[in-house]
Amino acid sequence: MLNETDRARIQAAIRQGETRTSGEIYCVVAQESSDYLEIPLAWAAVAALVAPALLLAAGIQVAAPELGQGWTAAQMSDIATTAARSALTGAILLQGVLFVVVAILAALPPVRRLLTPRALKRHRVRRRASEQFLAKSLQSTRERTGVLIYVSIDEHMAELIADDGIAAKVDGQVWEAAMTRLMEGFKAGRPAEGFEAAIGLCVDILAQHVPARAGDNPNELPDNVVLLP
Repeated sequence: MLNETDRARIQAAIRQGETRTSGEIYCVVAQESSDYLEIPLAWAAVAALVAPALLLAAGIQVAAPELGQGWTAAQMSDIATTAARSALTGAILLQGVLFVVVAILAALPPVRRLLTPRALKRHRVRRRASEQFLAKSLQSTRERTGVLIYVSIDEHMAELIADDGIAAKVDGQVWEAAMTRLMEGFKAGRPAEGFEAAIGLCVDILAQHVPARAGDNPNELPDNVVLLP
């Protein structure tokens, strides 16, 4: 995700930026924000339910292999019932095979990412960012001015969470430029540059609203970027 040089550059940008503000910036990078296990199952269920109907609409009949050779004449007297049973069994077998095959294919990471709705990805990224905000105690800074910059690589998404002490003073849309610069760096294959640009913009906002006080500006959170699996 980030090499040692990238991490050192990000850490230096945070350390230098925080000399201008009493706010705290904390950076977290995750490979993926969720395993999305329900996605393969959902697509497999859709395929299993829809495929027999599509085949029927196309005029293709599905029947099970002949399994009734040992039945008595009385059991097979009703031809219509036997044909219906065979068709139903064939449809069930088809659904089972489709469910397994589609579930396996949709579980492959590239396929799963392609099939996952963007809205669900955004929801999971925001939820994971919120979890990290609490887990890293960003809400515990002295003036409630912690800012989390969270990046989820596989989803190609980033999230910024500002604590109450700064969020109450800044319109949420003000941070969008920083997130845009951040993701531009990742898309260009220069994540450290993206972080540096985003951190710089965040520091400008923080310095405007919560500037550093001479002799009273403790570093309350680590400056190193955290990498999550």
